[in-house]
Amino acid sequence: MGPARLTDHEALALAFTPGAVLLFVLAAIDEISTISAISVAAAAAAGGWWFTKRVHPLPPKHAVPAVPPLKGLPEDIVEVFPEPVMLIGNTREIVGLNRAARDLLGIGRPGRDLAFSLRHPAVLAAVDTVFLGVPALSEEITLPVPVHRTFTLNVTRLPHHDDPTRPAVLLMLHDETRAKRAEQSRADFVANASHELRSPLAALLGMIETLRGPAKSDVEAQDRFLAIMCAEAQRMARLIDDLLSLSRVEINEHVPPRGKVDVADILEGIEATLGIRAEKRGMTIQIDCPPDISTVVGDGDQLVQVFHNLVDNALKYGRENTPVMVTVRGVKAIPGAGVPGVSIEVRDQGPGIPEVHLPRLTERFYRVDAGRSRKLGGTGLGLAIVKHIVNRHRGQLKVESKEGVGSTINVLLPSVEPPEKNNTNGRRY
Repeated sequence: MGPARLTDHEALALAFTPGAVLLFVLAAIDEISTISAISVAAAAAAGGWWFTKRVHPLPPKHAVPAVPPLKGLPEDIVEVFPEPVMLIGNTREIVGLNRAARDLLGIGRPGRDLAFSLRHPAVLAAVDTVFLGVPALSEEITLPVPVHRTFTLNVTRLPHHDDPTRPAVLLMLHDETRAKRAEQSRADFVANASHELRSPLAALLGMIETLRGPAKSDVEAQDRFLAIMCAEAQRMARLIDDLLSLSRVEINEHVPPRGKVDVADILEGIEATLGIRAEKRGMTIQIDCPPDISTVVGDGDQLVQVFHNLVDNALKYGRENTPVMVTVRGVKAIPGAGVPGVSIEVRDQGPGIPEVHLPRLTERFYRVDAGRSRKLGGTGLGLAIVKHIVNRHRGQLKVESKEGVGSTINVLLPSVEPPEKNNTNGRRY
């Protein structure tokens, strides 16, 4: 290991010391005056101190390193925030918004007046009130499209500044839809279950009393009643399953799925599952699905539920020895949505549905023929579940029927690769 390296101040002191000692020795033997020696030594020391400071300046005792400006940080924070956030300028124009707000409102870029993108009286009134001097406002609002959603609106005035390009108001929407729907679903479940379970429970209690009394020793009556009781119990189990399924779908209806689903695979699976049932009635399931247009944005399990329900209904209500046709085609634009999609059409050759019933088919527990529906094992909730699943997928459900000819149910779903839109207007509320 080599010798230790001297610091600048140590080296200066070592170099200065011999000269200083020599000056003091010369002064002591009267070779030079004492005052001259001290003057020379002081001048040399001052020159050395200046040299070291000039070459290696020391940092100030309390110096703080300079922090570079954080450019774009507010925009970055707003962009990743999970709730919809908008920044409003002094003239009520949108000067910034994050991805959640763009997805909710369908806004391509900022720059337009808030009223063109979010035409909701309560929102506009709250923003105007904050501009008048109120520091902050909060209230509950409802946005009806594309699906019914509930938000807590928070509008806050930002610190005053002279730059007209900077935001003046922060608008944030906190989604309360899930909590509201969970609360409503619990109430609906209790009301529906108590109403729909009353009849089968009453039938079960009546048959149990009969078996314990008059039919106590009647083996034939016991077998008949036990078969009825089993059918009623199974009906109650199906009803509860459908009610729970409907509640789950309704709670998450406001959250669109993000996955990719191949409709062709789903339909092939349904054909395999329901094929035996179709054969028992002499029916066939005929699928016409081009492979290059069958991929949609969706939730695979829920779409299986949709098309299983529709094909099952077609097998139940279609005439014997007739086909159930399932046709898949691409569409350039889903009406009202403006995005390309896939049309899946399920057609039967049944008795058809009177036109007066068509508007109410997707209501829960609505049945065109209640007696036949119960006999076939229906709960009256199938099309209601289908409607809510299609709504969650931001699709459309269309029902057409002609008495004596049959019924056609068409499901429109967004395809995987919608074209990029340059939409600045947003949705209307």
